[in-house]
Amino acid sequence: MRKQFSPHLLVFLLPAVAIYSLFMIYPLFTSLWLSLNTQINNGPEHFVGLANYFRLFQAPEFSGPFWNALWNNIKFFAIHMLVQNPVGLLLAVFLSKQLRGTEIYRTLIFTPTVLSVVIVGFAWRLILNPQWGLHTTLLGLPSTALTTVALISVWQNVGIPMMLFTAALIRIPSEFYEAARMDGASAWKIFWNIQFPLIFPTLGIVSVLTFVGNFNAFDIVFATQGALGGPNFSTDILGTLFYRTFEGYQLQLGDPYMGSTIAGVMLLIILAGVIAYLLGWQRRIQDLQY
Repeated sequence: MRKQFSPHLLVFLLPAVAIYSLFMIYPLFTSLWLSLNTQINNGPEHFVGLANYFRLFQAPEFSGPFWNALWNNIKFFAIHMLVQNPVGLLLAVFLSKQLRGTEIYRTLIFTPTVLSVVIVGFAWRLILNPQWGLHTTLLGLPSTALTTVALISVWQNVGIPMMLFTAALIRIPSEFYEAARMDGASAWKIFWNIQFPLIFPTLGIVSVLTFVGNFNAFDIVFATQGALGGPNFSTDILGTLFYRTFEGYQLQLGDPYMGSTIAGVMLLIILAGVIAYLLGWQRRIQDLQY
């Protein structure tokens, strides 16, 4: 029997939709519209179409910082994919077993996730301070700063993939494990032939969340290295470039139109990644199911 849509449900949804539209949808479209306009010498705002986007990719004062920030963002994302998610999966496999103190370990690992990024950034700046910390210059060298900031972010957020993988693992029926052990399967074979295929959809979700979060990243770099993404812009990512361009920072004058253009490119990158997941990853899941 086909269910009828309840008008009472609409009443409950309307406040949430209104709040989401006010604080998410409206600013998004406002930013996109701003990227299609410009203003010269405090004159009237006028429509320029895609001219700002061409300027972003062609003008030296914007194209150089943009490609540098994009490349840093790609490396930032790669470190999370290669370190955060495998470590989160490994922790989830161990902590999905019935061991003493499992809940305590999960809580301790997940706790940094709920901490303020400002507190995390300030704490790690003290820890890595070359004068009174660990006597290291990891945050002060262009060759190691980005990797160090990314690993700080991994330390804070590894609890998220761990909990998602744990939720997927505990849904696997225990009969699968019992049958595999009766056949003499090792722990590795159980993981590779039973656990991994069954949590593969969760792996796709975690990858998408990592991609979206990393290409929206700003706060951890700002808290540890400032808006300039120092040293020498080696930790500058799209989020800090957007902030610096939109608001203006130190000697750089703010240009909200070009800042919105950078935000528009960030949105296109994220949309491209999500669409690639929907087209490719979902097909892979269907292949595994059949």
